[in-house]
Amino acid sequence: MSPEMIGLMGIGALMLMILTHVPIGIAMGVSGVLTFGLLRNFSAAFSIVGTEASTVFASLELAIIPLFLIMGSFAASGGMGKDIYRLAFAFLGHYRGGLAMATIGGCAGFGAVCGSSIATVSTMTQVSYGEMVKRGYAASLSTGSIAAGGTLGILVPPSVIIVLYAVLAEQFILTLFTAALIPALLAVIGYMISIWIFVVLNPNAGPRGERSNWRERAAAVRESWATLLLAITVAGGIYTGIFTVTESAAIGAIMAVAIAVMRGKITWKVFWHNLHSTAATSAMLYVILIGASVFSYALTLSRLPANIVNYVGALDVAPLVIIAVLMLIYIILGALFDTVSAMVLTMPFVFPLILNMGYDPIWWGIVMVMVIEIGMVTPPIGINALIIKSMLPGSKLSDIYKGILPFLVSDLIRLTLVILFPALIMWLPTIMDLPR
Repeated sequence: MSPEMIGLMGIGALMLMILTHVPIGIAMGVSGVLTFGLLRNFSAAFSIVGTEASTVFASLELAIIPLFLIMGSFAASGGMGKDIYRLAFAFLGHYRGGLAMATIGGCAGFGAVCGSSIATVSTMTQVSYGEMVKRGYAASLSTGSIAAGGTLGILVPPSVIIVLYAVLAEQFILTLFTAALIPALLAVIGYMISIWIFVVLNPNAGPRGERSNWRERAAAVRESWATLLLAITVAGGIYTGIFTVTESAAIGAIMAVAIAVMRGKITWKVFWHNLHSTAATSAMLYVILIGASVFSYALTLSRLPANIVNYVGALDVAPLVIIAVLMLIYIILGALFDTVSAMVLTMPFVFPLILNMGYDPIWWGIVMVMVIEIGMVTPPIGINALIIKSMLPGSKLSDIYKGILPFLVSDLIRLTLVILFPALIMWLPTIMDLPR
């Protein structure tokens, strides 16, 4: 049997295990061991598992992940989502659709101290949905703005998924964080415009709120001082070079815990729950990375990714056509899988192809994160929509999907822009002369 055929059998075994609900990290590891064992021998295959596991656990860059997760957990417990939303409302609430705009601003701000789409959606659903409904907002606009805004959690630095991509693709984390800034800003602007168009067409969907005077706005800033300090310290430390990314994550985690304790928001039960949640999520991510490393190693040995690269390279089609096909695939994957799974499943095949076509791995990393985030809100699944539905039992999925559509159009326009104009991603890292 040819190595390529054994590689295809390994992929088939992986898909079968995923369909039978085997955890994806375990599925990739088992498939990788079987494929490697058939290609060489099983003694070497099990040796690779040990080698890859020790490499993952010894990675200083991966230590960033549990630190950012701790920061996000205690930021949510400490009420920082409410701080950011209150601050955004003070400046935007008097506009038509202003509460939805404040929700987008709150999602972007909370994403800067959280790094997780799911955590952002969960927090902002609790913080903003009740306020919007109480003030007469349409359910579609309320839930749609939360679902779309939640995707900012994985794009606005610091982002766990960007850290994972940096490790898997062997790229500098700081360079990727910097590259994500302009696309994140474009996302916020695009969502604001979408809300404005929505309320122009449906004036009753987002009535104006009362205008806050400057004294009330100053009070909102004062009440949010701790959250602003955390975000400025983490982001400012990273981009000014005062801290490394790992040091910034550690300082952010300590500050988030300290702020939550000072506010009296932390009981022993909440404290241990946050640590348990962080440990469980970190363990899941580490298992996925180990499984992905073993699976990728086995596929490389089968020569399947190299053959795919050669085959696609021989096609008489423009690279942009291939990118367009990949975008469609990633949107589907983003709707079916979580972001980590969608990324690690495809890295062994897609990453070599992207490099072979001459695209920059930094550019591709941000594009891939963007397109997976689009999948997270794409009907008929959309993980963010399902999270909101589970948290609001009385809500209708049809209303959520209806509210998502304007933001989805904005996402697709933004994705098209960064593909056609790569400088939107690469300009900042280039002028800052960051390592590549």
